[in-house]
Amino acid sequence: MTSIGSGKPQLACSFCGKRADEVTQLVEGPGVQICDGCVELCNEAVEEARGAAQGGSDGSELPRPWELRGFLDGYVIGQDTAKRALCVAVYNHYKRVRRAAALGAAGVELAKSNILLLGPTGSGKTLLTQSLARVLDVPYVAVDATGLTEAGYVGEDVDSILSKLLHAAGNDPRKAETGIVYLDEVDKLARSPQSATGGRDVSGEGVQQALLKILEGTVVTLSSGDRGAQAVRGRGYQSREPVRIDTSGILFIAAGAFSGLEEIVTKRQSRGSMGFGGALVPEDRPDRTGAAGVTPADLVKFGLIPEFIGRFPVITALRKLDRDDLLRILTEPRDAPVKQYQALFELDGVQLEFEPEALEVIADEAIRRETGARGLRGILEESLIPTMYDIPSLRDVVRVTVTPDVVTDGAEPVFTLEEAGGARRAASGG
Repeated sequence: MTSIGSGKPQLACSFCGKRADEVTQLVEGPGVQICDGCVELCNEAVEEARGAAQGGSDGSELPRPWELRGFLDGYVIGQDTAKRALCVAVYNHYKRVRRAAALGAAGVELAKSNILLLGPTGSGKTLLTQSLARVLDVPYVAVDATGLTEAGYVGEDVDSILSKLLHAAGNDPRKAETGIVYLDEVDKLARSPQSATGGRDVSGEGVQQALLKILEGTVVTLSSGDRGAQAVRGRGYQSREPVRIDTSGILFIAAGAFSGLEEIVTKRQSRGSMGFGGALVPEDRPDRTGAAGVTPADLVKFGLIPEFIGRFPVITALRKLDRDDLLRILTEPRDAPVKQYQALFELDGVQLEFEPEALEVIADEAIRRETGARGLRGILEESLIPTMYDIPSLRDVVRVTVTPDVVTDGAEPVFTLEEAGGARRAASGG
């Protein structure tokens, strides 16, 4: 209460504390008051909850697994097994989230199913998760697990993940609670030799322990000094309470190359096949499935703690991309590297073409570098930089054809000039 000139106490909003002369209208109730601004905030909260319940009652607006798969096929080549597992897991997760919004605590409680992706670098792990978040239109954040440390040590603690997700959700806590968190390089959290001998492992096993609660589902309070919490309060909320995020609806997708896991799997399978009539596994047989057939016990032997692995019921593997996969990736997806560079050249009025042999050389170079699909763009950039430097000044060039020696030897591509009497290409700005 605040006294004014007459000595009569002036009423104030019981929620935000604003006095009657600071608001447009103050509604009085039995022992409480609420201002028009807080009424509007309450109405927004009620409408959001009602919309979530209506939209999630039967999952009719949620893309079905085969629809998700069709969208992924437009961006990611191959990896059929991983796509199928991801689409089913994501569909089931958001069915669970929508059902919880509609029914609350009623009915059978559905367990949370986070996803663990195994596969070599450049096999499409990040692109798959990004594409799923795009089609579902949910907040998405990618976090490098190697930068996380236990609370109290130099580095980012696990709560910073939720701060980034909140920022990606436009500082809307309710929207953040339905987002996707991609934990990359999670294999680097495997128990280190120092921890086995009693040393403090603040960025390995300690981080695994710290992640357990938010992976399973808990309410995390972001501190008042957190950037995301400050942004939420800046939207007009008058409460000084810290921002709380419920992680039970957040889908966590962890991924890593898990280099060396194949040897653990092969050794286990070889031991299991010993004896009369047992099928021996050749030691020199290459693993083309990227640690397919891995078990939780294999991951424990790799260095992850059982409690951490148990938070990821869905485990799927991406296979190493072969030459045919890389050739398709160069040209087929909607955002294929070749299509991107062709679009760049078109902005200068030039048609960019690649001889089939040149594409094969690019794929072979990516295999040699062991960079997977991620390395294709780098090879193209290296090969085309001299041409992209000159093209804006070469006004008579209408077509550029990339030959194999452009990639292998740094030779100039074939330039096709406009025919005599043809329309001249306008010079680019500058």
